[in-house]
Amino acid sequence: MPSTHPASGAARDHFQVLIIGGGTAGITVAARLRRAGLCDIAVLEPADVHWYQPLWTLVGGGRAPLGVTHRPEASVMPRRVHWIREAATAVDPEARTVTTAHRTIGYDHLVMAPGLQLDWDAIPGLGAAVGHGAVSSNYAFEYAPYTWELIRGLRSGTAVFTQPSGPVKCGGAPQKIAYLAADHWRRQGVLDRIRVVLVLPADSMFGVPVWRRALERVAERYGIEVRLNSEMTSVDGAARRLTVADHSIGAEDGLAFDLLHAVPPQRAPGWVERGPLADPASPYGYVEVDKHTLQHPRHRNVFALGDVANLPTSKTGAAVRKQAPVLVANLLAEINGEHREQRRYDGYTSCPLVTARGKVLLAEFDYDQRPAPSIPLLDTTKERRDMWLLKRYGLPALYWRGMLKGLV
Repeated sequence: MPSTHPASGAARDHFQVLIIGGGTAGITVAARLRRAGLCDIAVLEPADVHWYQPLWTLVGGGRAPLGVTHRPEASVMPRRVHWIREAATAVDPEARTVTTAHRTIGYDHLVMAPGLQLDWDAIPGLGAAVGHGAVSSNYAFEYAPYTWELIRGLRSGTAVFTQPSGPVKCGGAPQKIAYLAADHWRRQGVLDRIRVVLVLPADSMFGVPVWRRALERVAERYGIEVRLNSEMTSVDGAARRLTVADHSIGAEDGLAFDLLHAVPPQRAPGWVERGPLADPASPYGYVEVDKHTLQHPRHRNVFALGDVANLPTSKTGAAVRKQAPVLVANLLAEINGEHREQRRYDGYTSCPLVTARGKVLLAEFDYDQRPAPSIPLLDTTKERRDMWLLKRYGLPALYWRGMLKGLV
């Protein structure tokens, strides 16, 4: 049966603001709207557990327990926000309604924040292979601990780390686990017996030159074989073989492995991709949105942020932290009929690039790929211990106690 947050009272079928998604983006926006005094808000979210996904890399690298990455969804839902524990299946922006398996809900204003979906079956064999044998992925909580099990157990052979083409959550994560694994093997004295291969779809290791050069040095330090303009196109988990396509020369070759960390292709949820809010320019079905105002260009009462928004920046929690106040300000102006200059999001995102146990490069940049440092006087283009402490302890605390409360 449909249910709502305990503070919401009886189930209703219309809200002033309906937020689809109770993840990072949805909860942050709901909390900020409540702090701004808005009362008629609903969050559509079926999950009972809320995950802090940025730590899954450290879980896979043996540097954090899985238990610290989640809390009950009820504990992060803002007070006096209606929690509808159902999943959206369709949206009709002309009728201003969202459909679930149980009912149709009306709205005055809509915030799209349902996240994205992991498309394991887009790579033949990956869905069947992941989670057992020699194949894992930190992109799902159930597999992240298995990544560490595989890394810890490998003493020789070939370890392959892949990233698919297209936008993925935290574009640096596919590399981070390779560095954590190589650092562990070096400390165990077995790195020289392990061939480490990093398969990346872009023509460089990172889009911003200063961090690209730093990562090139990290890969060289570990002796990692970096294959650019390349991606895994199929995998046979039982045979422990995969196929890599090199797009720069238009060729494919097979590669045997003893450990594979694979990142699945990612796209918008199917109902979003097939729906009227999707950006026709996005091959992955993400929501069309003005990259500065976060407002849908064809439906002024619709906004989007986070992973589902088709924005030319990395899909990270740090990006959401900067997007949320812009979206909320512009949404409130729309609700109040204020004709003023809209707040603008500059594309800021951040990626703490873990390069070893206890070492992090903090990459912060904007739409123009320009460095956008937020911590004065610190050179975050170098590997730093304090940035590791920020990644492991500071950012999770900021997330649970500040961001999800609408405070930062």
